[in-house]
Amino acid sequence: MPDPADIPSGFFISTDTNNRIAAASAIGFGPGSYGTVTQLTSKTTTVVVNAKAGVVTMHNASLASGTSVNFTMTNSAISATDVVFANCGVGGTAGSYQLNILSVGAGTAIFRVSNITGGALAEAVAINFAVIDTYAA
Repeated sequence: MPDPADIPSGFFISTDTNNRIAAASAIGFGPGSYGTVTQLTSKTTTVVVNAKAGVVTMHNASLASGTSVNFTMTNSAISATDVVFANCGVGGTAGSYQLNILSVGAGTAIFRVSNITGGALAEAVAINFAVIDTYAA
């Protein structure tokens, strides 16, 4: 078995056998798995991006204080048992938005973005996302 100190960053040792090394792409990330998309008409417009990771740039329509919007990301890289992680990236005032993943299904994830400030914001918020492959037993 290799010495864990010799394993390059981005690799892991399988805990089921402790003798198998797998690339980080085994958990859903690797070269060519990145995509981007921009909402074109409103903050509730469905977007389509078929990638394991990437950025959704929201429309810059105004979002009132304390208001939330939901939108769907259609993505063939998502299976019903996967986990989708997301965070607000650049393009919006830091600390002004709350982001949640409401549900994940085969080919889709539903996002909720909330303006948590005291005033309306009209910003094209960038949402960074990643899909983690999981497998039902």
